Amino acid sequence: MDAPDLIGMVIPIWLLLILLEMLVSGVLKRKFYRINDTVNSLSLGIILTISSVLTKVVGIATYVAVSEYALFELPDNAWWVWVLGFVMYDLCYYWNHRMGHEVNILWAAHSVHHQSEEYNLSTGLRQTSMTFIFSWIFYTPMALLGVSPYVFVVAGALDLIYQFWIHTRFIPKLGWLEKILVTPSSHRAHHGSNKVYTDRNYGGVFIIWDRLFGSYQEELDNDPVRYGISQPLRSWNPLWANTVGYVQLFKDAWHAKSWADKFTIWFRRTGWRPADVAAKFPITKRGEHYANYDANPGTWVSLYGALQFVVLTLLGFGFLWVTSTQGLMFNVIMVIAFTLQLTLIGRLFDNKSNALLIENLRLAMVVLCGYYWYQLQIISLDTLSMLLTGAVLSLGFALFTMRTLNTNNDQGNILAGGTD
Repeated sequence: MDAPDLIGMVIPIWLLLILLEMLVSGVLKRKFYRINDTVNSLSLGIILTISSVLTKVVGIATYVAVSEYALFELPDNAWWVWVLGFVMYDLCYYWNHRMGHEVNILWAAHSVHHQSEEYNLSTGLRQTSMTFIFSWIFYTPMALLGVSPYVFVVAGALDLIYQFWIHTRFIPKLGWLEKILVTPSSHRAHHGSNKVYTDRNYGGVFIIWDRLFGSYQEELDNDPVRYGISQPLRSWNPLWANTVGYVQLFKDAWHAKSWADKFTIWFRRTGWRPADVAAKFPITKRGEHYANYDANPGTWVSLYGALQFVVLTLLGFGFLWVTSTQGLMFNVIMVIAFTLQLTLIGRLFDNKSNALLIENLRLAMVVLCGYYWYQLQIISLDTLSMLLTGAVLSLGFALFTMRTLNTNNDQGNILAGGTD
């Protein structure tokens, strides 16, 4: 029996709740959202969702393979198996999450979730597309115990769904629940780059694991959380966000003189670098008075980028709707196309001097993808015509909005970000 696509069911609800929180933030004049940061976080979530069409099979296939060696055969129709499966999943998630903070190569993936210098519901959807490589390892105890793949998939979806609502600054501490469950307060502390909050509160649903294994830290009133990571991303490019950690590790491994360092750096404690590399290529980390990154391309360009992102999101839903009826080649091409599209929108927000050229290329790509869909009889000629018309109108709007783009600001200005 196939597990229901619970994540697919709740995505529209998540987006509506993000919009609602954004509106409430504006009405209450709480600067919890910035267009560029929100688009960047949601872009990473979209890339994960779309690429999962290709990568989710890794986790499921390995779980099924390990299940062949299960010690027991636990029945799916027993309520206690579901309780056991959910609790055990969260325990495995705790160690997956903890190692994601403590091992270099795992942090290269998980750091994507922490790169945002804001904290809101859109941060909950900011996820890496690379965890499929190693995350399956941490759930093998469930397979060996005999928890079926069906229970595993549903428990994982429920665990992830729970974690969405804890990414908010609107909800204060929740009294006695703080001792049992992961709450917005405890998870805000988890996202802090302050020394006191670093590498704390790894639980997904239950904070009990952190209290049991000594990684719990309460959110402190006298030490407000500073969101982000110690080595800021300083870009709105989602492709770079997904790969920057690996690029840095590769560079350090390449420059290391010791062959042992070249191989072990990947599995050392997060932040460890060979002494010779650290001395020759020092990394500047954010200080106490760091101002959040904001390349500031201007209001019109930001609104244009947000509008194009909305259109691309709708096209993404269309892709997910038809993906099961298409072949592997179609899915691979579309995953690459959507990733490039979102990357180019990110470049607009980064205020690059070649923004207009980039947008010309992106709009041409939209039309080519539309023609490809038309050839496969996924869309009609009328729909293709509408897509072409939209691309032409977008190009005209882009020419208007980018007349005043600050082309001398290739690296982007550093402006103070949203604060409470």
